[in-house]
Amino acid sequence: MSEAWPQDSRRPPPPGVGAERTRDTILRAAASLATVDGLDGLSIGSLAAALGMSKSRVNAHFGSKTELQLATVAEAARVFDAEVVQPALGAPTGLGQLAAVCETFFEHLERHTFPGGCFMASAALEIGIRPGPVRDLIASFQSRFGDLIRGFAATALAMNELSAGEDPDRLAFELNGILLAADTNFVLHNDSAVLDLARQIVRQRLGVSQA
Repeated sequence: MSEAWPQDSRRPPPPGVGAERTRDTILRAAASLATVDGLDGLSIGSLAAALGMSKSRVNAHFGSKTELQLATVAEAARVFDAEVVQPALGAPTGLGQLAAVCETFFEHLERHTFPGGCFMASAALEIGIRPGPVRDLIASFQSRFGDLIRGFAATALAMNELSAGEDPDRLAFELNGILLAADTNFVLHNDSAVLDLARQIVRQRLGVSQA
């Protein structure tokens, strides 16, 4: 994205830059609100109030509530990719990435990136039984994340970093369960001991030492 013009400059910003930044700001606020009020609870009014903007200014960026929800899910996915997936991909291939993706998830929670914990976990429970494009987008994200963990496990197995009888599908399912349990309990208790326990369980399951 282009840099903002200096405040003392009389030149206007390039066309569309201000609108793009405003939309980004709105969507980040929407993702945070959705983890507290739910995706269905998102409204132009609540977003405008949270941002100190007029309803008409917020409404100008979205044609419908469904469009707002889809854009909010996409923004949450972008944040998750930046905070969880990309750092894990930078770890050593195989077991290193498998352990890293769990750790980056715990760090994502620890930073309180969203006040209600993992956006996709809460959204999946809320929207999971409601057919439509929002549910499909959330389901697609969840499937990709599951496939990522499974891929890390399969690579670790191929590199002989896991026992020969390990099943990548089962291991991915187990690790996902640990991540979700950590998310739920951390949101409920806001206690870092929850994440420390989850870390210990992951390390023991993977047979890796503490970093």
